[in-house]
Amino acid sequence: MKIKIVSPDHAHATILQKWLLDDNPARQVLISDGGLDALTHDKNDNTDILIVDGYCPEEQEFDGLERYAAAHHARSLIFLCNDPSAGLLLKMMQIGIREVLPRLVTSESLNAAVRRTEQSFATQSVHSGKVIAFIACKGGSGATFLATNLGYVLAQQQTDKVMLVDLNLQIGDAALYVSDHLPSNTLADVAVNIARMDASFLHSSLLHVLPNYGVLAAPDDVERAAQVKPAHIETLLTLARKEYDYILLDMGRTLDAVSLMALDQADLVFLVLQENLPFIRDARRIIESLRALDYGRDKIRLLVNRYEKGGDITIEDVERTLGMSVYRTIPNSYRNVASSVNLGVPILKVSAHDPVTECLQAIAADLGSKAKPPRSEGWLASLLHH
Repeated sequence: MKIKIVSPDHAHATILQKWLLDDNPARQVLISDGGLDALTHDKNDNTDILIVDGYCPEEQEFDGLERYAAAHHARSLIFLCNDPSAGLLLKMMQIGIREVLPRLVTSESLNAAVRRTEQSFATQSVHSGKVIAFIACKGGSGATFLATNLGYVLAQQQTDKVMLVDLNLQIGDAALYVSDHLPSNTLADVAVNIARMDASFLHSSLLHVLPNYGVLAAPDDVERAAQVKPAHIETLLTLARKEYDYILLDMGRTLDAVSLMALDQADLVFLVLQENLPFIRDARRIIESLRALDYGRDKIRLLVNRYEKGGDITIEDVERTLGMSVYRTIPNSYRNVASSVNLGVPILKVSAHDPVTECLQAIAADLGSKAKPPRSEGWLASLLHH
């Protein structure tokens, strides 16, 4: 592990260096005397952890740190700073600073922060969960039902760690589909406490349906929903990938900045529609919007829900109109689906052999067997990071 300390106080940097080496002599700990701005000009820099000590963020040289973070986005940054404001903490988070510690840090606190970062590197190198978004082409499509129940199937069938994030910020109720308990925390609570985000905090914020399946509920009112920003979603999903095998996103139908950040992070996007004209018309509009935002067709999957043979519109009509193949049809099973929704019980528990259950199990098996498609940066990430 290569660690670099940047500080205007060489004596203090030497003390920090000694603490880090005393804790783990295998570390390579260097002191940089060139200042923050000089770091951005080193194209061969391979520092794993950059510790920035004693620089005032209001000074012009802080721009050098921002450029460094952009050029070395895979690296981890630890900042030693006295009494940062909430606004400054958010700015630090946005440019990738992992930890903010007091300037007069103790040996124990510094080494604990570095060990956390080292552990996250080890986890990240071997684990990256799949992010799968569900978008309803119209209200009543069944997207929330499919997303929440697929999460349950993935957790129960494959014993993977699964979380679902309810991103229908205005009227989200995903938790009610798989649980009869009210969530004690919501996405808004996570957003306002984003500076303390870690695996333990994220786990405690979920409504746990199974030990390995939790739901992060949508905010409970419009005012709190406004507290959720794109940067919060990016931080949340970056951590979630390291901790969970599958992260399901139940999206709202509005393509705003928050939802676009989530879609940028997604490996797959399931568009949920039904086999009738209003759904197909809106599906085409959404596909055109996603394509205009540079999301590739290989990232989009069509799910036709409540499918019944013999209708006026066929699957071939849907595919021809949308210019895409239907990934899977979900059969209509009104009685068991209605029971599942009304009771807040996953359909797998209502009827293990229901055709909808079996279809969800097939999708879960398919997700587990297929490699993730390449993930593009997307429109919003490109805008925010450049």
